[in-house]
Amino acid sequence: MKYIFPILFLTFTIGFSQSNSEELNFDTKYYNAVDKWIAFPKKVADTSYSFGFIYLDDTAGFTYNYESKFIKTNSGLKKLSREFESGLKARLTENTIDVAVLSDSQVSQLGLPKVPEWHSIYKADSTKVSYLKNIGYHYNHVGASNLALKPLKKAYSINPHYTGLEFELSYAYNALHDFTKAIPILEEAIKNDPKNFLFYRELGFALKNIDQNAKAEKIYKTGMELTDDKFQKSEMAINMAQSYYLSGNQKKFDEWAEITRKYT
Repeated sequence: MKYIFPILFLTFTIGFSQSNSEELNFDTKYYNAVDKWIAFPKKVADTSYSFGFIYLDDTAGFTYNYESKFIKTNSGLKKLSREFESGLKARLTENTIDVAVLSDSQVSQLGLPKVPEWHSIYKADSTKVSYLKNIGYHYNHVGASNLALKPLKKAYSINPHYTGLEFELSYAYNALHDFTKAIPILEEAIKNDPKNFLFYRELGFALKNIDQNAKAEKIYKTGMELTDDKFQKSEMAINMAQSYYLSGNQKKFDEWAEITRKYT
């Protein structure tokens, strides 16, 4: 019986120590850490980690607001004094390394609010169609179309023909291979703006991916007539040639291969 208390005390102490020394897992893409406190990996020679808050500026894109540095101790994270008072911001790009999202416990250890006071400035227009469309654009632009859908769908329910919105929403559905949802959006978009070749490009892509090659071909041809951009023409031609190749239609493949060569 005399060993029970020391064992229980040791178990409790280890458990407590572990709960205050959570691991930092640097496995999150910056666009999956929006509106979160995060830390960047430290260099081998460093003893501290840089940390701050990631937010999405609807005009400028994904942004990192530097807060300060911290060190890891046995009792948790310890915030260090800032080197300077004024804020430091950095725009995040596809070259940004993965970050660690800080847990609620780690945020508390650092004496931080759940969300910085200044953050509300960037949410002031969050119900406007222009804001929602831009947010969707930024997510689409970095390949996170799954995150683009929510703001884009909300904007579409308010004003479906807002400039650029139908393209971004259909692009997101196509990127996620949800082609049947992209098609009706693009058909309505074309009715409203029949001279926008981008709608034809996205609609042709959706149609060819559900094996409607004849319809896709007609749509692509119309889209190609509406633009002088050879790159866009070649992209549509390549897509059509690929579809006929995969379907085994040699005659049509040869036809579109020749069109591709014309614009490549």
